[in-house]
Amino acid sequence: MKTKIFLNLAVKDLNKAVSFYNGLGFSTNPKFTNEKGACIVIDENIFVMILVEEFYKTFTNKQICDSATTSEVLISISLDSRKQVDEMLEKAVKAGGTDYIEAKDYGWMYQRTFLDVDGHHWEVFFMDESQIPANM
Repeated sequence: MKTKIFLNLAVKDLNKAVSFYNGLGFSTNPKFTNEKGACIVIDENIFVMILVEEFYKTFTNKQICDSATTSEVLISISLDSRKQVDEMLEKAVKAGGTDYIEAKDYGWMYQRTFLDVDGHHWEVFFMDESQIPANM
């Protein structure tokens, strides 16, 4: 079996969060979805489990951070082109997210950043590995 990644995020409004991620073009796996959480399929082996805060709390003794003022994690997704990066950011904003940081162009890598409807920090980028400077 291949390794799979399940990223778990606390959300305030499950339906709003599902709608946001579906608006980005990601599907929902109904097998792992109910009124407490939903499984968003990013890729064949990458998933985001969006869990209502009360359910999320059953997995940890820590406080849930206020993502409006605290950074909990930086989530990054590579895409196949600069155009796809721009399109993903446009989808995020249209679905209710926030264009968070000005685009960064390093020549060999192009990056955009958005916040989802719960304030989670997402970076989408295109990287041409053949152009990475030798002195990185």
